[in-house]
Amino acid sequence: MLDTLVRAEEAGIKLEIVGGLPTWEAHPVWKHQRQIDRIRASLPDKPRRRRGKKQTCACVHASDVYIRFPDGSLKRPDIAIFCREPDESEQDDVITLVPEAVVEVISKGYEAKDLEIGPRFYLAQGVKDIVVFDPYTLLVLHVRRDGTRRMVSTVKLSLECGCDIQV
Repeated sequence: MLDTLVRAEEAGIKLEIVGGLPTWEAHPVWKHQRQIDRIRASLPDKPRRRRGKKQTCACVHASDVYIRFPDGSLKRPDIAIFCREPDESEQDDVITLVPEAVVEVISKGYEAKDLEIGPRFYLAQGVKDIVVFDPYTLLVLHVRRDGTRRMVSTVKLSLECGCDIQV
Protein backbone atom coordinates (compact mmCIF):
# COMPACT_ATOMS: atom_id res chain seq x y z
CA MET A 1 0.00 0.00 0.00
CA LEU A 2 2.75 2.45 0.93
CA ASP A 3 4.36 1.88 -2.48
CA THR A 4 1.11 2.93 -4.17
CA LEU A 5 0.99 6.11 -2.08
CA VAL A 6 4.60 6.94 -2.96
CA ARG A 7 3.94 6.39 -6.68
CA ALA A 8 0.87 8.62 -6.51
CA GLU A 9 2.93 11.32 -4.78
CA GLU A 10 5.60 11.11 -7.48
CA ALA A 11 2.88 11.53 -10.12
CA GLY A 12 1.64 14.71 -8.42
CA ILE A 13 -1.48 13.14 -6.94
CA LYS A 14 -2.67 13.34 -3.34
CA LEU A 15 -4.26 9.92 -2.76
CA GLU A 16 -6.51 9.12 0.22
CA ILE A 17 -8.49 6.00 1.07
CA VAL A 18 -11.62 6.47 3.18
CA GLY A 19 -13.67 3.41 4.09
CA GLY A 20 -11.98 1.49 1.28
CA LEU A 21 -12.89 4.14 -1.32
CA PRO A 22 -9.90 5.87 -2.93
CA THR A 23 -10.15 9.61 -3.57
CA TRP A 24 -7.54 11.81 -5.14
CA GLU A 25 -6.73 15.38 -5.92
CA ALA A 26 -3.90 17.18 -7.65
CA HIS A 27 -1.21 18.73 -5.49
CA PRO A 28 -2.31 22.07 -4.03
CA VAL A 29 -1.81 25.32 -5.91
CA TRP A 30 0.06 28.34 -4.53
CA LYS A 31 -3.06 30.05 -3.08
CA HIS A 32 -4.03 26.88 -1.21
CA GLN A 33 -0.56 26.40 0.25
CA ARG A 34 -0.32 30.04 1.35
CA GLN A 35 -3.57 29.69 3.31
CA ILE A 36 -2.23 26.58 5.06
CA ASP A 37 0.95 28.46 6.01
CA ARG A 38 -1.07 31.44 7.31
CA ILE A 39 -3.34 29.25 9.44
CA ARG A 40 -0.44 27.19 10.85
CA ALA A 41 1.37 30.40 11.80
CA SER A 42 -1.59 31.35 14.02
CA LEU A 43 -1.19 28.24 16.20
CA PRO A 44 0.58 28.68 19.55
CA ASP A 45 4.24 27.72 19.79
CA LYS A 46 4.06 26.49 23.38
CA PRO A 47 1.82 24.02 25.24
CA ARG A 48 -1.62 25.20 26.33
CA ARG A 49 -3.61 23.94 29.29
CA ARG A 50 -6.87 22.29 28.29
CA ARG A 51 -9.90 24.14 29.55
CA GLY A 52 -10.90 22.76 32.96
CA LYS A 53 -8.19 20.08 32.91
CA LYS A 54 -4.75 19.66 34.46
CA GLN A 55 -3.12 18.32 31.30
CA THR A 56 -1.78 20.57 28.56
CA CYS A 57 -2.01 20.35 24.79
CA ALA A 58 1.23 21.00 22.92
CA CYS A 59 -0.71 22.08 19.81
CA VAL A 60 1.74 20.15 17.61
CA HIS A 61 0.72 20.59 13.99
CA ALA A 62 1.69 18.93 10.74
CA SER A 63 0.74 19.68 7.18
CA ASP A 64 -0.20 17.10 4.57
CA VAL A 65 1.03 13.94 6.35
CA TYR A 66 -0.59 10.53 6.05
CA ILE A 67 -2.65 9.45 9.04
CA ARG A 68 -4.03 5.92 9.39
CA PHE A 69 -7.28 6.16 11.30
CA PRO A 70 -8.74 3.44 13.56
CA ASP A 71 -10.89 2.05 10.72
CA GLY A 72 -7.81 1.65 8.48
CA SER A 73 -8.55 4.68 6.30
CA LEU A 74 -5.66 6.86 5.14
CA LYS A 75 -6.09 10.64 4.94
CA ARG A 76 -3.79 13.60 4.51
CA PRO A 77 -5.42 16.58 6.22
CA ASP A 78 -4.10 19.96 5.15
CA ILE A 79 -3.37 20.59 8.85
CA ALA A 80 -3.51 18.02 11.64
CA ILE A 81 -3.28 19.24 15.25
CA PHE A 82 -2.10 16.89 18.00
CA CYS A 83 -1.61 17.39 21.74
CA ARG A 84 1.70 15.51 21.60
CA GLU A 85 4.34 14.54 19.09
CA PRO A 86 3.62 11.31 17.22
CA ASP A 87 5.72 8.35 18.39
CA GLU A 88 9.27 8.17 17.06
CA SER A 89 8.42 5.11 14.93
CA GLU A 90 5.66 7.09 13.16
CA GLN A 91 7.87 9.98 12.14
CA ASP A 92 9.22 8.10 9.10
CA ASP A 93 5.96 6.37 8.26
CA VAL A 94 2.21 6.76 8.49
CA ILE A 95 1.01 8.43 11.72
CA THR A 96 -1.54 6.42 13.72
CA LEU A 97 -2.20 9.02 16.41
CA VAL A 98 -5.70 10.49 15.90
CA PRO A 99 -5.50 14.30 15.66
CA GLU A 100 -7.43 16.48 18.11
CA ALA A 101 -8.39 18.75 15.20
CA VAL A 102 -7.99 18.98 11.44
CA VAL A 103 -8.17 21.89 9.04
CA GLU A 104 -9.02 21.37 5.39
CA VAL A 105 -8.56 24.15 2.83
CA ILE A 106 -10.83 23.61 -0.17
CA SER A 107 -9.29 23.29 -3.61
CA LYS A 108 -11.36 24.15 -6.69
CA GLY A 109 -12.88 21.02 -8.16
CA TYR A 110 -12.49 18.98 -4.95
CA GLU A 111 -15.13 20.65 -2.78
CA ALA A 112 -17.15 17.46 -2.19
CA LYS A 113 -14.15 15.66 -0.67
CA ASP A 114 -13.68 18.34 1.98
CA LEU A 115 -17.32 19.37 2.54
CA GLU A 116 -19.26 16.11 2.26
CA ILE A 117 -16.87 13.24 2.98
CA GLY A 118 -14.34 14.79 5.36
CA PRO A 119 -16.33 16.16 8.31
CA ARG A 120 -18.46 13.03 8.85
CA PHE A 121 -15.45 10.78 8.48
CA TYR A 122 -13.30 12.75 10.93
CA LEU A 123 -16.06 12.90 13.56
CA ALA A 124 -16.58 9.13 13.28
CA GLN A 125 -12.85 8.60 13.88
CA GLY A 126 -12.75 10.70 17.07
CA VAL A 127 -11.47 14.05 15.79
CA LYS A 128 -13.01 16.72 18.03
CA ASP A 129 -12.78 19.78 15.76
CA ILE A 130 -12.97 19.91 11.97
CA VAL A 131 -12.42 23.26 10.28
CA VAL A 132 -13.10 23.62 6.56
CA PHE A 133 -12.02 26.85 4.87
CA ASP A 134 -12.89 27.97 1.35
CA PRO A 135 -10.33 30.61 0.28
CA TYR A 136 -12.49 31.59 -2.70
CA THR A 137 -15.68 32.44 -0.76
CA LEU A 138 -14.03 32.94 2.69
CA LEU A 139 -16.55 30.48 4.20
CA VAL A 140 -15.34 28.82 7.40
CA LEU A 141 -17.16 25.76 8.74
CA HIS A 142 -16.35 24.66 12.30
CA VAL A 143 -17.73 21.15 12.81
CA ARG A 144 -18.06 19.41 16.18
CA ARG A 145 -20.24 16.59 17.48
CA ASP A 146 -22.73 19.14 18.81
CA GLY A 147 -23.17 20.93 15.48
CA THR A 148 -21.69 23.08 12.75
CA ARG A 149 -21.01 26.80 12.84
CA ARG A 150 -20.75 28.82 9.60
CA MET A 151 -18.56 31.92 9.67
CA VAL A 152 -16.67 34.24 7.37
CA SER A 153 -12.87 34.48 7.46
CA THR A 154 -10.96 35.94 9.26
CA VAL A 155 -12.15 34.36 12.52
CA LYS A 156 -10.43 33.10 15.68
CA LEU A 157 -11.58 29.66 16.84
CA SER A 158 -11.05 27.97 20.21
CA LEU A 159 -10.57 24.24 19.76
CA GLU A 160 -11.65 21.57 22.26
CA CYS A 161 -8.01 20.70 22.95
CA GLY A 162 -7.29 24.23 24.18
CA CYS A 163 -5.52 25.51 21.07
CA ASP A 164 -6.71 28.70 19.38
CA ILE A 165 -6.46 29.09 15.63
CA GLN A 166 -7.14 31.94 13.23
CA VAL A 167 -8.74 31.05 9.90
